[in-house]
Amino acid sequence: MTTNEMWGGRFAQGPAAIMEEINASIDFDRRLYAQDIAASKVHAAMLAERGIISQADAAAISGGLDTIKAEIDQGKFTFSRKLEDIHMNVEARLKELIGDAAGRLHTARSRNDQLATDFRLWVRDAIDSLDARLVAFQRALVAKAATHAATVMPGFTHLQTAQPITFGHHLLAYVEMAARDRARFASTRACTNDSPLGSAALAGTSFPLDRDATARGLGFMRPMRNSLDGVSARDFALEFLSACAIMATHLSRLAEEIVLWSSPAFKFITLSDAFSTGSSIMPQKRNPDAAELVRAKCARVTGSLVTLLGVMKALPLAYAKDMQEDKEAVFDAADSVALALAAMTGMIGDLKVNEIAMRRVAGEGYSTATDIADWIVRVLKKPFREAHHITGRIVAMAEARGCGLADLTLKELQSVEPGIIADIQSVLSLDASVASRTSFGGTAPDRVREQVRYWQEQLK
Repeated sequence: MTTNEMWGGRFAQGPAAIMEEINASIDFDRRLYAQDIAASKVHAAMLAERGIISQADAAAISGGLDTIKAEIDQGKFTFSRKLEDIHMNVEARLKELIGDAAGRLHTARSRNDQLATDFRLWVRDAIDSLDARLVAFQRALVAKAATHAATVMPGFTHLQTAQPITFGHHLLAYVEMAARDRARFASTRACTNDSPLGSAALAGTSFPLDRDATARGLGFMRPMRNSLDGVSARDFALEFLSACAIMATHLSRLAEEIVLWSSPAFKFITLSDAFSTGSSIMPQKRNPDAAELVRAKCARVTGSLVTLLGVMKALPLAYAKDMQEDKEAVFDAADSVALALAAMTGMIGDLKVNEIAMRRVAGEGYSTATDIADWIVRVLKKPFREAHHITGRIVAMAEARGCGLADLTLKELQSVEPGIIADIQSVLSLDASVASRTSFGGTAPDRVREQVRYWQEQLK
């Protein structure tokens, strides 16, 4: 065996094959290359500005790093597992390009603060990308809601028909969830946006660094105030995974509804061939596989969060190699939610609504019963609890007759409550019920259109 040239001064021999296998992270942390190179360029410029290295060396380092980035961008770079990680791969190639000056780049820093910096930059970029995808998802929902602001559908509780609502109102609920997802990511970005660069291995460094300059150069708000925290903190990654998991849960709920709505039992919507698959044995099948896979992504993302919580829960300060397991969980979660968002955005824009089926089910289950109770409160001035009891008896009568509430005669209604007059019929239709829900945030079509206009303005 030969020594590892990056840290072999202490070691007479190189690592065992199995050690090399478990220790290498280049297979996944190569994704940090753009962030690693950007941070290295800023670090080298600061070192030169502070007189720690020469301007000539800094220029050579910057030019070499630009060459390496171009090589990786173009797929011409050869990554080596023997060099463990992205940092060592870049530095080794830099030495091939510019010679001994490459060795000056690592002055006053450690792979610990280097990685912490790269990882924060990557998470920050991932948040920006996901926010753009969330905006596209919201716009698709708002556009569909505008078309169906008055389309009546059943509102469910316990998956039982509860009250009639509109499809537009239902879709706008997910716009609100996505807005909170965006707020969580924005909060996570703010907590991520402090620079660990200059923390070195754990204790800081004796070199006269300008940490404010490197923080500014990388778009961070400020340098982190404690070097131990700088290299060991992964709460930003946990916050990111938490935000991803919550968003994935929202997407999974909508995916579940798409699966239900597209089933023959509901027939509320139809997905086109673009977001459906067939069966290898049953030619009649149209399966909502895209929605099902979005639903499954939620478990995967939640698993990533639990994985990193488990990794971090018992680590003493500062850095431990356990933290190498942080990146795969974050990368996988980011990939999963990005794909799920794209698929869901496509499905929302693609789906066709069966308004007849929605209206039919909305009228089942005595869904306008609450409207009767509300009418009794308004017109007969009864307490709501009494009105609720009266309405329950009316529903029982309709159920015994096997008819709808609107099919009961005035005489039958008066047999339960003598004060009822013919005007009660005005609240028993689905459209009247929906139109009456005019409270702020309610399902009345005018209120839905109001919220559509609000979100169209917000999402410009």
